[in-house]
Amino acid sequence: MTTEGRSQKAERRRQKSRRGMSPQRHQDTKNGQDRDRGINKKAERSVNSKELVAAITREFKAAVDPEYRVSVQRFFKEPVKLYGVRTPEWRRICGRFWGRVKCLPKSDVFALCEELLALRNGEERGVAFDWAGRMRKQLGPADFPRLERWLKQHVTNWGSCDSLCGGALGFFLLDHPEFLPKVRAWAKSENRWLRRASAVAHIIPNRNDLAVDSAYKVADLLLEDGDDMVQKGYGWMLKEIANKRPQEVFEFVMARKDRMPRTALRYAIEKMPPAWKKRAMAG
Repeated sequence: MTTEGRSQKAERRRQKSRRGMSPQRHQDTKNGQDRDRGINKKAERSVNSKELVAAITREFKAAVDPEYRVSVQRFFKEPVKLYGVRTPEWRRICGRFWGRVKCLPKSDVFALCEELLALRNGEERGVAFDWAGRMRKQLGPADFPRLERWLKQHVTNWGSCDSLCGGALGFFLLDHPEFLPKVRAWAKSENRWLRRASAVAHIIPNRNDLAVDSAYKVADLLLEDGDDMVQKGYGWMLKEIANKRPQEVFEFVMARKDRMPRTALRYAIEKMPPAWKKRAMAG
């Protein structure tokens, strides 16, 4: 008998069995199958947080590149706590574990993020910020205090600042521009990373040609800031606006170039025509 013939015969047996089954037995069987599916679905939506976080850390430690761990320090002025996992490997691990948690309720994912952040290590912190950004469509006004707290408590260098602002915070402001005044207030903070964040968090809305007036207000607030990390942050923000509004940014810069630090100025005009750059840098 061919494989097709055996399959047809098996199907006839199943149909005959169902015809001979009493209505009550058929319903009981269906209910049992539904319960099994429900149990499996529930299992998919629950994880042991401590075991998951430990598994993520084990994966990172197994992917350490000692040479990279040393070399990456040169990009930071302050010591950074990292295992030393190269970016492609970090992305692979982060994405693979996201596949295990993406069906969880937002509150459960945030709880996992808090556990990852509590380790105070760069790779796990990056995962927490990445997962928050992947939940952008679920972020609402009630989540702003958490994002702001993360910025204050867990951002300690430009990398972590840009990771949070270029992901979860930026997307949050894109969808909830009513929080822009709160973000602009960071420009007056004593914390250098909050000041940088007041600019960098505008970049995602700015790329969508939104919150531009707010961005100019931040640039004016930070205009003469003496911290080069802050200067680079708001210069980068102006450069992003210039991608769509070059003439407008050029005029903004020219009106302030005598007071604007050269670092911020160079960032802002980086993609402008050579003749414009020459005028901006003159004098």
